[in-house]
Amino acid sequence: MSLTRRLFTSAALSSPIWAQKPAVKAPEESTEDLAQFVIFSRQVIAPTTVTDRNGRYVAGIEPHEFRLIDRGKLQKVTVESAVQPLSLVVCVQANNTVESVLPNIKKIGPLLEGTVLGEQGQAAIIAFDHRVRIMQDWTRDSDAMTKALGKINPGSTTSAMTDAVVQAARMLRNRPKNHRKVILLIAETRDKGSEAKTRQALLDLQFGNVVLYSLNINRLITSLTAKPTVPRPPAVPYGAGHTPPGGLSDPASVNANSGIYNGNAFPLIVEVLRQAKSIFVDNQLEAFTKATGGTERSFLTYKDLERMVMDIGEELQSQYMISYAPSNLEEGGYHEITVEVNRSGLKVKTRPGYWMAAVPEHMR
Repeated sequence: MSLTRRLFTSAALSSPIWAQKPAVKAPEESTEDLAQFVIFSRQVIAPTTVTDRNGRYVAGIEPHEFRLIDRGKLQKVTVESAVQPLSLVVCVQANNTVESVLPNIKKIGPLLEGTVLGEQGQAAIIAFDHRVRIMQDWTRDSDAMTKALGKINPGSTTSAMTDAVVQAARMLRNRPKNHRKVILLIAETRDKGSEAKTRQALLDLQFGNVVLYSLNINRLITSLTAKPTVPRPPAVPYGAGHTPPGGLSDPASVNANSGIYNGNAFPLIVEVLRQAKSIFVDNQLEAFTKATGGTERSFLTYKDLERMVMDIGEELQSQYMISYAPSNLEEGGYHEITVEVNRSGLKVKTRPGYWMAAVPEHMR
């Protein structure tokens, strides 16, 4: 006789935790009739940073001093200091435009192990141009990280940033449940050639309770320092170009008299226009950091990069991990959350919210 199994499932657009009861034999059923039930539950994690008026991180806040509001409803929360191990994926843009910046990025291996990961953290390294390559799988060995970063070389003209974020989020999905999950993205603020959409990346970040921090490579600098591509041959042969009577028909003379210019000033004009447009339109990195509770920083020199990596490490080691099971499971859609501290003069930062499907009453 075949086994009869009844399975009830429900899904949420955030990191669900499934609690499964063991199979129990009903008294009236034979030994071959089993029933299996999967009970829906879910845990929302809100990494929270508290700073004073001077921007210094505040330690020693007691759990009862925190209040978390989910869609206007006060929640019962568990608060822990940032003692959980950290799983960190470092995503580095490695196309041809960042060739001048890569030597500085290759130096941050010891900083990751020394200031960001903490005692039990592990990191993985990803490089991306038109490909997304895993340069180093999970490790906490500083030498291995430095070696992996050292192997990153500039590649094609494409920059599949969103694909890299999706890959990193999926790598973090399989990490232990008690790990904090973080992506450090070192890239320009634009995507060039990803197959994945921004919405897909945002959902993957939401599913995994992942926080994304970005260190932005200045696009104006990379545009000016990138090696110019080989220009296409002119449509009009040099001998047929316009020259003054008696003038030489050489390339320089033809260019000067016909308005043809093969220099590298055009990227500057394009980049100025792009940066002006970005004043009014959020870039993708800004969308990723805002949606996950991370931060967005820019750097020019190695000193800037070093300081910012250390700042992120200090923030990660100073966070409070607030977790709770939402009491309003019947309310599907986007849940906006706010965290308050029962002290004056403090600034609190956490993720803005999460997506969740409504849970039927019989599944709660």
